[in-house]
Amino acid sequence: MTRSRYTVGDGSIERARELRRNATAAETRLWAVLRGSALDGHKFRRQQRLGPFYADFVCQAARLVVEIDGETHMGNEERDARRTAFLEREGYRVLRFCNADVMENVEGVTQVIRSAFGPSPSHPAMPGGPLPLPHGERRS
Repeated sequence: MTRSRYTVGDGSIERARELRRNATAAETRLWAVLRGSALDGHKFRRQQRLGPFYADFVCQAARLVVEIDGETHMGNEERDARRTAFLEREGYRVLRFCNADVMENVEGVTQVIRSAFGPSPSHPAMPGGPLPLPHGERRS
């Protein structure tokens, strides 16, 4: 197990707790699906510090980060791109969704996250229209 480059006294634990206490409605809704290894046994942590950033949700075993972008991300696309580039350099795959995706189609968001772990015969694609795409990706 790798140890964080940050120490307990650096304020990161307090910041993570603050972010969890002030979670958006979309983050709270998705956390209800991910918590307690509820998504096919994959363990997620929320507001986990990764380098200088806090990931909304991270599955360390799969090196998967899930970000929920709300209004605070509007106009900060460059900062988000730097953050994503950093996480990818660290070996993480980053999925981004907007608040509306989570609030209006949490099942579709969950299916996209599930598909990031690879095919699973016990979880076929949902019927009823297209799934949301991770933020920034386009259908061809």
